[in-house]
Amino acid sequence: MNKYELALVVNAKIDDEARTAVVDKAKDYITRVGGKIGEIEDRGKQKLAYEIQKMDEGYYYFIPFESDPEAPAKIEADVRIMENVLRFLVVRTDEK
Repeated sequence: MNKYELALVVNAKIDDEARTAVVDKAKDYITRVGGKIGEIEDRGKQKLAYEIQKMDEGYYYFIPFESDPEAPAKIEADVRIMENVLRFLVVRTDEK
């Protein structure tokens, strides 16, 4: 199993409950492909480097997980169609 991290930038204009639902859905996608989730890092609301969909702020979440090498592509395909996710990125964190 390899170590990865999913970075999410979530819409800042939605309420706390909807934002939590977005993170829970992303966690569900990871566990569905057999991933093991670590401690989620919530960086809170931050200014974006550039405007995305007429928004200049977003909530940043970093979700570390372990999974098989095929899992990140499946997770990205699911996260790509999530409504309130402005940007996302899956990176491998255990490379030597």
